Amino acid sequence: MASLLVAAALVWLLGVRRARAARGPGAVSWRRTALLLGGLATIGVALESPLDTLAATRFSAHMVQHLLLTLVAAPLLVLARPVTLALQATSAATRRRLLLPALHSRPLAILTSPPVAWCGFALVLWASHFSPLYQAALANPGLHALEHLAYLGTAVLFWSAVAAVDPAPTRLSPPARILFLFLAMPQMTFLGLAIYGARHALYPAYGTGAAALADQRLAGALMGGAGVVVFLPAVAVLLLDWWQQEERAAARTDARLDHALRLGGDPS
Repeated sequence: MASLLVAAALVWLLGVRRARAARGPGAVSWRRTALLLGGLATIGVALESPLDTLAATRFSAHMVQHLLLTLVAAPLLVLARPVTLALQATSAATRRRLLLPALHSRPLAILTSPPVAWCGFALVLWASHFSPLYQAALANPGLHALEHLAYLGTAVLFWSAVAAVDPAPTRLSPPARILFLFLAMPQMTFLGLAIYGARHALYPAYGTGAAALADQRLAGALMGGAGVVVFLPAVAVLLLDWWQQEERAAARTDARLDHALRLGGDPS
């Protein structure tokens, strides 16, 4: 995993170098690079630090891994705008032959559509915690890796619909993005409450005694609380962004009216 993260960082930096060489030093901001590297570092903390060792014996540590992947790493990667970098760093021929056809393809449109992204994110969270998959993944490293990939992948699709910063076949309006994000908060809270309120150990691999049950309740509290802690500020950011867009639109309308009045024309 560490080698994959390093390789991803190097590919990004190479892309930044090519984009700046082709389009000027301002083509890719250092903020975007910091976001990308921060996302990769978060994945490293989740999967390549002592937290991963602790997750083998503590459900709460495992829950922290999942929350880091879905609520920290994924939005950081999305906000770095990797699709935009791919378009910036490649030649016009490559964009015409490969990237643009892929961006406008029907499979990608279905995969990235907001309903599919929302349902996929919720389905992975619930199915992985309330099905035999979770217990099986604890005993199978390959399945465990696929589980983490599913968390990260569905979270990237989810946050891509929320942020709407990269080219995509479908883009939600600002009010729809707010609703999309707001509706995800209760399902995470209910999942946390379901785990917290369970009267027996859900995953015997962590033990079945009082200590395991207390750790399970801690994991449920983390899941329920994290949704509120992350989603509410994100909703506030979307509201502010919507307000700023409306202010800019109003300013452009006023400028057109002023220009028409100065020319003595029809302001409509």
